[in-house]
Amino acid sequence: MNRVLKKTLKILGWTLATVVLTLLGLRIYNIQQSPPLAAWHTYVPDELHADELDQMSWQEYIAHEEKLFAQVRQNVSAKIGQEDKVESNRYFEDSRVNPNHFAHDWNRSYILAPAGEPKGAVVLLHGLTDSPYSLRHIAVHYQSVGYVVVAIRMPGHGTVPASLTDVEWRDWAAATRLAVREARRRVPAPRPLHMAGFSNGGALALMYALQALDDPSLAAPDRLVLISPMIGVTRFARFAGLAGLPAILPAFAKAAWLSIVPEFNPFKYNSFPVKAARESYSLTMALQDELASRGRNGGLDQLPPIISFHSVMDFTVSTRALINALYARLPENGSELVLFDLNRATKLGPLFRRGVEWTLAGTLPGERRNYRLTIVTNVSTSSSDMIERVTEAGSVEVADRPIGISYPRDIYSLSHVALPFPTNDALYGQHPDNIEEFGISLGAMSMRGEVGVFVVGMDSLARLTSNPFYSYMLERIDGVIPR
Repeated sequence: MNRVLKKTLKILGWTLATVVLTLLGLRIYNIQQSPPLAAWHTYVPDELHADELDQMSWQEYIAHEEKLFAQVRQNVSAKIGQEDKVESNRYFEDSRVNPNHFAHDWNRSYILAPAGEPKGAVVLLHGLTDSPYSLRHIAVHYQSVGYVVVAIRMPGHGTVPASLTDVEWRDWAAATRLAVREARRRVPAPRPLHMAGFSNGGALALMYALQALDDPSLAAPDRLVLISPMIGVTRFARFAGLAGLPAILPAFAKAAWLSIVPEFNPFKYNSFPVKAARESYSLTMALQDELASRGRNGGLDQLPPIISFHSVMDFTVSTRALINALYARLPENGSELVLFDLNRATKLGPLFRRGVEWTLAGTLPGERRNYRLTIVTNVSTSSSDMIERVTEAGSVEVADRPIGISYPRDIYSLSHVALPFPTNDALYGQHPDNIEEFGISLGAMSMRGEVGVFVVGMDSLARLTSNPFYSYMLERIDGVIPR
């Protein structure tokens, strides 16, 4: 019997080794097919880390940020080769998409102050590979109703993609604490403090709120506004570290990158390092552990009300994790989950992958919840007119109300990246109000032709980048802002 067991284990061992070596070989092959690393993939600016950030003032952070951008100009823009001096390269000094040419460089941290005495303060937290640009429209609205806006650039962002190879999620958490300190310095309690986070920034806002429950030195927020919050990520992120394993050998340095893409977006990295995926995954795991632990002993009772906006079709973050890991554990504290359904009236149904059309129905059984659930969906499968379908906390009764917006016929769903941008956004909007403002209008592209022409895959160009229901979302956010 022992010999049979040993033989079986030996066969399993050889099989596993063969599978690992095969996958490693495929990874190395794919690496060799990708473009060469450029200066923005290899130069790492001198970012600050958690221990430094926790001792730092806002003014000191801004001063260091200025040094980082000067380093990028000196060590990247001034040294790129002739082949990289093209209109589509944000790091080419003469490029139309170089942020240095814009009236405002939204890669940097910023503060917006209202005209009169502040009624409150809000801290804005952007997403992974993103920049403070992503919440600029939310920022302007908060400012217009009398709030001081503190929007911080997370460490590793806004400069060069390589900067994300030398930061951890705890550095982002420390930057969050710094931003809240500045917000409360400018607008002391008891005036309200909000935190609004997009994607990875949503996870950071929630983590901060949880930590503030136990730490009296942290100013507790009065409300969380989460947009496509990264409570859970796709399974691939768990194995992103293995994907980067060949990078320990200099010949395979490109393995440290999940994608190497031309940098044509002035306010977001296109290239994506393995390290960033691992850190984001580690953040969501730490967040889920914290939620589970506190949920078991009633430690979530003091959380502030949360309103979240999320597309049921989201390729980046997990809808199920948002519902099960967060909302299913919340006390009845006035929280709400707003879900944007796919377009049920589209004629593309036969082309959907199996199960897509039932995604929402399968995720949300009819049951009483501690939170208000709102589903923005078609009035019927034959109409593009939209309603909000509301189930109040503690009830199973559903009430429908028209919202006066129709699903555009050429859009079958929202996307992870679309929610915070109105359709007239100059960079991401389908109908930009100033198409020349940033040298490129990514959301307005609707190209048809032959494949293999563009410097990026058609998937990235086809992804929806603005929200046709933005006015509705802003109205809902406005409804939770005390004056």
